[in-house]
Amino acid sequence: MSGSAARAVVIHAPHDLRIDSMPVAAPGPGEVRVKIERGGICGSDLHYYHEGGFGTVRVREPMVLGHEIAGTIEALGPGVTGLAKGQTVAVNPSVNCGQCRFCQAGMPIHCLEMRFYGSAMRFPHVQGGFREAIVCRAEQAVPVAAGAGAEIAAFAEPLAVCLHAIRQAEHVAGARVLVTGCGPIGALTVLAARHAGARQIVVTDVTDAAVAMALKIGADHAFNTAAKADALLPYEKEKGQFDIAFEASGHPAALAGAIAATRPGGRIVQIGVSGTVPIPLNVIVAKEIELKGTFRFYSEFAWAVDLLGSGAINVKPLLTATLPFEQAVDAFKLASDRSKAMKVQLAF
Repeated sequence: MSGSAARAVVIHAPHDLRIDSMPVAAPGPGEVRVKIERGGICGSDLHYYHEGGFGTVRVREPMVLGHEIAGTIEALGPGVTGLAKGQTVAVNPSVNCGQCRFCQAGMPIHCLEMRFYGSAMRFPHVQGGFREAIVCRAEQAVPVAAGAGAEIAAFAEPLAVCLHAIRQAEHVAGARVLVTGCGPIGALTVLAARHAGARQIVVTDVTDAAVAMALKIGADHAFNTAAKADALLPYEKEKGQFDIAFEASGHPAALAGAIAATRPGGRIVQIGVSGTVPIPLNVIVAKEIELKGTFRFYSEFAWAVDLLGSGAINVKPLLTATLPFEQAVDAFKLASDRSKAMKVQLAF
């Protein structure tokens, strides 16, 4: 970064990813400027790269990608206390309005005016965090324990998503848990469920690499259901064996398998997102299964930072590679290959 300009990773159209320069403002009252050091490539970033968006959301103007970011505070705005220059921080990418009926009701996740970094849901788009420096509200910059490093702190956002899912599940301690889909979110859910005291964790995915990773990070059993479609059949006996299922793939077949293997009175927490999927309502009703959605996070972000900083949750095995942000195209290509990559980060 030089002067008041910073370079950023900007999507212009599908497969049109550029390194552009943009101005960097001085932090105003209650704001800080963070020198970004690491940024994790998320599934939504990949959708923007390959397809220009997802669902009805489309990039309509150049947009900086990225929301899994961490770095070092380099300037404090007037009135900022509790933070210091040189601190390593994870940056919370969600900015709620604080005024709408959901914010006032203590449900900021559902803020009517939510602004989330690197999102084309609004126009003008909300610019993301894959840039050399960013100015944000002071409360968005959450300090990480000394020695944790920005590469660890950049996992705070996706881990927070999984911690919110754990809270939605409620009674994880002592439970038999199924996780369907073991990409980065599924893998972090495995780690979060183990931290929450799950008695047994079984994982399914459709790639050998993901299955191997699940076992490496502590799953008791993991199965490639593309190679063995009936892998969960033993868990369907006596109306189902799992107390809780976390569905992290968004695939209809994975949800169907979770419903069949979840016991009567159990709970399925849907993390993965897709379009309309068929649901066997007769089974949901007969087994009195609770199907519950989970979306983003709020207070879990600070919780994630604490767990990462203390080492209570070890995410190091998930970091496949770190590439200079100038090589963003190569990084996105690597992150797109599930047989080779779990989590790829950009270094700024």
